[in-house]
Amino acid sequence: MKKLALLISFAAMMIFTGCASTTQGGAVGIDRSQFITVSEAEMDQSAALAYKQITAQANAKHVLNTDKKLTDRVRGISKRLIAQVGAFRKDALKWNWQVNVINDPTINAWCMPGGRIVVYTGIIEKLKLTDAELAAILGHEMSHALREHSRERASTEQMKDVGIAVASSAAGLGDLGSAALNMAAQYTFTLPFSRTHETEADLMGVELMARAGYDPRAAINVWEKMNKLNESHPLKFMSTHPSNDDRIADLKEVMPKVLPLYEAATRNR
Repeated sequence: MKKLALLISFAAMMIFTGCASTTQGGAVGIDRSQFITVSEAEMDQSAALAYKQITAQANAKHVLNTDKKLTDRVRGISKRLIAQVGAFRKDALKWNWQVNVINDPTINAWCMPGGRIVVYTGIIEKLKLTDAELAAILGHEMSHALREHSRERASTEQMKDVGIAVASSAAGLGDLGSAALNMAAQYTFTLPFSRTHETEADLMGVELMARAGYDPRAAINVWEKMNKLNESHPLKFMSTHPSNDDRIADLKEVMPKVLPLYEAATRNR
């Protein structure tokens, strides 16, 4: 009982001290309260080390920034997007943003905490991305970092582990019961929560690109291209990402909010 009481106290402390919001809402209205307990310094330190290792390994294999024209293109688009991040958080304007391109057929791009970006050539080449479409992908990945989704996910996983321990102890469950609770948490909490992250990044990203002077409708093109490229689709409830069709619908819905930003940006250029 003493152990259970300690677990419950720890869980309660995390709940009451972890609610925060890492960004302003922007025109798209991102206002969800976030549960964050992992420190920003801890996450940034881990990301810095991981990024250094990944880029060093790519450099050793002679696949890092091998095409100067493409690297300059990615960095140029990123620079325009970075100039707009103040719409969501002013401090991110002072981040040490880093942008690198890895020559690899993988259809992927990502942005670690603190603004550490990698784009794989595969996503550019296989989707035949225009500058605006590439801006949509970069804006999406940058938004994960701005919104600190990695830190939030680490915090919720930490809390989930505490919750499972509390429930197992209270119910007198053994290892089998804990495993069942973990599986339930995976499909009723963890995965849908990741879909929330993806939707937020889609909406924030499309605002960033609009403010930077890239047609936000190009974000819809990206997911239409993804639909054509994908040979199969996982069941939605088992996916960490929304379906491409859902993403397209969400982007179409938010267009009235971001198209004026794009029009204003193009008038002022």
